[in-house]
Amino acid sequence: MGPILVTGAAGFIGFHVVGRLLDAGKRVVGIDNLNDYYDVSLKQARLAELRRREADRHGEFTFHKINLVDRRGLEALFRDGRFDAVVHLAAQAGVRYSLENPAAYIDANVVGFLNMLECCRYHPVKHLVYASSSSVYGLNREMPFAVSQKADSPVSLYGATKKSNELFAHAYSHLFGLPCTGLRFFTVYGPWGRPDMAVFSFTKAILEGRPIPVFNFGKMRRDFTYVDDIAEGVVRTLEKPPRKQIDRSEVEHGGGVSLPPARVYNIGNREPEELTRLIELLEKHLGKKALLDMQPMQPGDVLETFAETGDLSALIGFVPRTPLDSGIERFVEWYKAFYLRDGNQEAFRAASI
Repeated sequence: MGPILVTGAAGFIGFHVVGRLLDAGKRVVGIDNLNDYYDVSLKQARLAELRRREADRHGEFTFHKINLVDRRGLEALFRDGRFDAVVHLAAQAGVRYSLENPAAYIDANVVGFLNMLECCRYHPVKHLVYASSSSVYGLNREMPFAVSQKADSPVSLYGATKKSNELFAHAYSHLFGLPCTGLRFFTVYGPWGRPDMAVFSFTKAILEGRPIPVFNFGKMRRDFTYVDDIAEGVVRTLEKPPRKQIDRSEVEHGGGVSLPPARVYNIGNREPEELTRLIELLEKHLGKKALLDMQPMQPGDVLETFAETGDLSALIGFVPRTPLDSGIERFVEWYKAFYLRDGNQEAFRAASI
């Protein structure tokens, strides 16, 4: 097999997916633009950790700093790389930040995704797996969220860009036969997570004795999904490229409608929890009470996310195995080791790229 390209390799989920592929003995090429949306030293530390682990694994890891809008750079990478498959995780993340800097989302999530599709078109790969998001469900109120539901009412620009990715992928699959699978992630958390996400920011605030902003007065529920479960699901999905199918369900006179090799699945924990429960578990594992700053609902937020994952379970046997209590305990252990032990963070920061 040829190498596998993972975009966003220095990102939270990308880091864990690369690690899982290395465990499986794969050759992995990772790219990332290492932007400063959050602490770049954390991204550098993830790359350093991947290089450290590479010596203990059977796989091979190569990294390139490339921006998704650099079409010529991507074309050169694909031309030389001869990739077997692509896991596209790079994107401008964050719901609230899209209110401040919408152009960043169009560049990374729309233009960047189009560039990736063009590269996969002209340098054919066996399978493109890409990150979508539960944000595409927007104002949907029917629970749990299922891929059969309409997802045409996003309440954030981030969600709108992720829905556009699904539409672009379907069009390229139909026109050029590109096998594409989109995975709608549901509130991923765990070690090496992003500082702007609730588990990370709440932990930092509790340890520093600062109030936690709790939106909608704590009456929000999220389908928190542990990152190891996500990484396993991504890698298993990569091994199952979709094929063209014939849909006769709406044909009255015998013929069939050809469906392109494009699929979308939810990937979540299937057990939504209130934010107050998350805070209680952080207090338990940190051994410290939180100061709560109750606030109203914020623009772009949704009340609840809840994944229906039956289709993905049927495809790859996906079953999330990490309850929230265990996942929070592991995150807190990592956070303390990474940020609080003397000299540890300095060693990570000193790692070169």
